[in-house]
Amino acid sequence: EYGVCENLRKLEITGVSCRDVYAKLLHRYRHILGLWQPDIGPYGGLLNVVVDGLFIIGWMYLPPHDPHVDDPMRFKPLFRIHLMERKCATVECMYGHKGPHNGHIQIVKKDEFSTKCNQTDHHRMSGGRQEEFRTWLREEWGRTLEDIFHEHMQELILMKFIYTSQYDNCLTYRRIYLPPSSPDDLIRPGLFKGTYGSHGLEIVMLSFHGKKAKGTKITGDPNIPAGQQTVEIDLAHPLQLPDIENLRDFSELSRIVLEVQEQVRREEQEQEQRQEEEEHSQQAASQPAACPLGGEGAEGEETAAGAEGMTPDKAPASQPFVLPMGVISRNEDYPRTCRICFYGTGLIAGHGFTSPERTPGVFVLFDDDRFGFIWLELKSFSLYSRIKVSFQNAEAPSREAFDEMLKNIQSLAT
Repeated sequence: EYGVCENLRKLEITGVSCRDVYAKLLHRYRHILGLWQPDIGPYGGLLNVVVDGLFIIGWMYLPPHDPHVDDPMRFKPLFRIHLMERKCATVECMYGHKGPHNGHIQIVKKDEFSTKCNQTDHHRMSGGRQEEFRTWLREEWGRTLEDIFHEHMQELILMKFIYTSQYDNCLTYRRIYLPPSSPDDLIRPGLFKGTYGSHGLEIVMLSFHGKKAKGTKITGDPNIPAGQQTVEIDLAHPLQLPDIENLRDFSELSRIVLEVQEQVRREEQEQEQRQEEEEHSQQAASQPAACPLGGEGAEGEETAAGAEGMTPDKAPASQPFVLPMGVISRNEDYPRTCRICFYGTGLIAGHGFTSPERTPGVFVLFDDDRFGFIWLELKSFSLYSRIKVSFQNAEAPSREAFDEMLKNIQSLAT
């Protein structure tokens, strides 16, 4: 705040008053401050719009280069807004490598806005699309195409470049919030970088919902697009891992997980039966539709079970951890001890989000800033590391607003 005031006083010398800055810049564009997800097909993204001195700048945050999940986030400016003398605020597109050029911002509604570049020729390079692709590849992946030997991965990378570059920074953004926290949460919720095989690193939002935890994709890929719930953790069902030698045996881990999956299935069937019986009882008694006392009691029992399941984590004792033989991991530098594990499900699908299904897996909590997920069916492991960035104007006004936001971005992805 002190820096802004100092700059405002300096700006008055050039003929622009504090009132002009407030009325034409800060007040006019106040609705675009905060955290946003761009509508870029399945890929999504993470944008933070902030006041920076006498500018409003939109910073796009990018994961570190694959597979270095613990490295800090990268960021680049996509647009900026500022005052030139006594005129209206000027919008400049920052996309490309030729410096700022003319752009436009339209505030569609409170939680949605769009950007448009008016000089897209500034995005082009003298060497044509090949040079643009090589430059994008170095920035996006930190390597050349020759360094990537996996043919399928090459196809995915080329597809992403073709798809995302066609927008030329003409994008629509929808507001997102950071998840609210509670003292009972397993760890502090927030944004994490995670490994997703040939798709590279993606951004996932971890949030807690009673006896469940959800990982929602903020960036995505052609299989599971941004906005979808990539993993769900059942906090009512902790897993007791076998000793370190038996843990190396994939079939032993698979047996443990599938037993819990069957237990969860039986519990869900029993709850459905109870709900049907309660509905029949209500109809027979001609009572108005309301949440019955028995239903509240049943839900209370489940919540208690969830709390009981989480009890070991309140005083965690580290246990040795190693991936079973045959489980593929992009990053072999995962922690060799963990606090606690839970049964969970992970969303998998074919290209184009075809035939999506939730499959069983293991959520592994390593520490306050790292967790993992073993995809049982894929024999694959994802490692997640917390994004340690203080995003501005990103808090949800209420738990209800956050839940509604999650529902909206998932429906758009579907």
